[in-house]
Amino acid sequence: MRVLVIGASGAVGVHLVRQLCERGHDVTGTCRSAPRQGRIGSAGATPLVLDVLDAAATGAAVAQARPDAIIYQATALAGMRFGRSLDKTFAATNRLRTDGTDHVVAAARSAGVSKLIAQSFAPYRYASPGPVASEDDPLLAEPPASAARTFAAMVHLDQAVTAAGGIALRYGGFYGEPDQMTTAVAKRRYPLVGDGQGMMSFIHLHDAAAATVLALEAEGPAVYNITDDEPAPLREWLPVLAAALGAGPPRRVPEWVGRLVMGPGLDMLSRARGAANAKAKRELGWTLRYPTWREGFRTIGA
Repeated sequence: MRVLVIGASGAVGVHLVRQLCERGHDVTGTCRSAPRQGRIGSAGATPLVLDVLDAAATGAAVAQARPDAIIYQATALAGMRFGRSLDKTFAATNRLRTDGTDHVVAAARSAGVSKLIAQSFAPYRYASPGPVASEDDPLLAEPPASAARTFAAMVHLDQAVTAAGGIALRYGGFYGEPDQMTTAVAKRRYPLVGDGQGMMSFIHLHDAAAATVLALEAEGPAVYNITDDEPAPLREWLPVLAAALGAGPPRRVPEWVGRLVMGPGLDMLSRARGAANAKAKRELGWTLRYPTWREGFRTIGA
């Protein structure tokens, strides 16, 4: 296929471009600035500069690439700093998930591109109770006020993409390259708060890209959790990651201290459910290189 990857210079995007090219697809990859074109070209794609928040430019890019499929991977996560308000932290990414998604959907419709795949997110979104959730389980109805716009943006993306007949991939927490999380853990700045019972679902960047490539062969509309086989509470995975990075054991922080720092967001984290990947494995024929974070984390410290 001719595939347009919007947001191709990011962590997932580069893995995705490389795997698409290895499978014989003709790939055009976009980035927001000219200096990042080399990262796309070295992965095997034709680079193109695009600000997806510009509706006219997005339409022109799609018309120029003439794709059979569009994969929307644009985020603004690089270099961000987490704070008490997730809405402030994710403000730029929220715009990409709302306005950017709308521009991509409109451009695809105008160009007659029927196959659309987009990056969504699974962790923290599913309503309690229960440890692990499928795609059909209800989402959290009342997220903390400091995260309301962030959750609404993810819902907007899911609904806009599936309404257009596309596929929303709810990825787990990415790992596989140095990022803010691994840096914080290595410096012992990622504490174990309270009893660390909140669940997290991870996915290695290689496996996230592999599932996305397979989604090109799937029919929409659909939503898939793209996560590994073992959702786990913070108290289990954080010490393993710290050990893989050669760091000391994570510091322990009482829940009341965590609440002072994080506010109501702590409740969301401490009650979080994991996300089940059975549907993606069954319907996409997806096999993970790193079935769980236990194997995958070892590659970070390698």
